[in-house]
Amino acid sequence: MFVIGIGGGTGSGKTTVAQKIHEIIGKENSVILPMDNYYKDMSHIPLEERKKYNYDHPDMIESSLLVMHLNKLLSSKSIKLPEYDFKIYSRTEKFTILEPKPVIIVEGIFALYYEDLRKVYDLSIFVDAESDVRFIRRLERDIKERGRTLESVVEQYLNMVKPMHDAYVEPSKKYADLIIPKGGFNEKAIDVVVEFIFKKMTNL
Repeated sequence: MFVIGIGGGTGSGKTTVAQKIHEIIGKENSVILPMDNYYKDMSHIPLEERKKYNYDHPDMIESSLLVMHLNKLLSSKSIKLPEYDFKIYSRTEKFTILEPKPVIIVEGIFALYYEDLRKVYDLSIFVDAESDVRFIRRLERDIKERGRTLESVVEQYLNMVKPMHDAYVEPSKKYADLIIPKGGFNEKAIDVVVEFIFKKMTNL
């Protein structure tokens, strides 16, 4: 199997890159392991209290479960991918069965942060984009998809997202084998990555 880690700041386009690689390689050959699904279960904490947590800190990801699931896939075993609902700041009781595939794509803002994950990757990618572009994308997403207000998104970005990006996400760029500028719409860079993966797949 071939494991790819795709990291980058919020709104950088890493999810788009992961999905495009997934589509080109083929869904029968690859599977995406989204880090967003591994935010810790906060259902035991009242909703108003959940909202106060800093979800842009790496401690909010249950990385041990993600590593365990990745190792299960590498052992040719299926996993139960947890479902996370950003509107209620917690996991739901639902899950999705993911089957092992020749190419596994781990994608998330902290994909290159955790050492236990990095040492499993065969290819590490950091998706880069200008900070103002990333903020606008996050603003649009959080309002449309997560039911947030303009004021709450701006406050969260200034007080949590940007400081955490500078402290934990941006420094993880040094672990990347490849940096993709211009976000998820850099078709040339994606083509290079896909060609490299196809070459590696022939040797799997």
